[in-house]
Amino acid sequence: MNRQTTSLDQLRDRILAEPEVILGDKDLMQALARANNQRDGQNVVDLRDVVLRRLEERFERLEDTHNTVIAAAYENLSGSRQIQRAVMALLEPLDFTEFLRSLDTEVRDILRVDMVKLCLESSAANDPVQDRLVREYGNVIGFYAPGSIEEYLTFGRNMTDRAVTLRQVANGSSTLYGDKAPWIRSEALMKLNLGSGNLPGMLALGSEDPHKFHPNQGTDLLAFLGGAFERMMRRWLS
Repeated sequence: MNRQTTSLDQLRDRILAEPEVILGDKDLMQALARANNQRDGQNVVDLRDVVLRRLEERFERLEDTHNTVIAAAYENLSGSRQIQRAVMALLEPLDFTEFLRSLDTEVRDILRVDMVKLCLESSAANDPVQDRLVREYGNVIGFYAPGSIEEYLTFGRNMTDRAVTLRQVANGSSTLYGDKAPWIRSEALMKLNLGSGNLPGMLALGSEDPHKFHPNQGTDLLAFLGGAFERMMRRWLS
């Protein structure tokens, strides 16, 4: 009898010390619930209440996770369609000036940003073609000294620039965004490899919404846009 009492005391102490051992064991909880049909023990009823509360909490967490996954999937699908529409719009123009015009109209509206800017590095000075493009389409195209794009992407720090850079800014660059610079609060920057013999370029998307672009966002869709865009630019430059 003493041996049995000691064993029960040890079991009781173990349960009190680690109640999760019981609550986390499905078979034990089912056995305790069935015991309620044989005796009206208040403790068993209490345990059932605990189990129900645990199940409700787990269900709520599962439901929250489910809703989050659905929202993320919907956002990703919506973003994919948006990028696809933008690429299709960029493929429509039959000449370069029309291509530039589409950046400031249809493409900008599809991407829901406040400014789209094509930045090209150039070592030429007083180039008449570049001067004309800047006069007519300066809000969507700009020519900059060699090395300017990497310096802007890295803020002059000794670091490797990425294919896509997302960041929030206190004020946009006036060199990049012109009169709209004071209102730009976030930007997406896609570095462009324009092929052998050409200096690099950059496609910049500027938004007045500080949450439009931020470093924690995925970049796969924008990387696709940048890859498609740089291939189109190679065609125009050739």
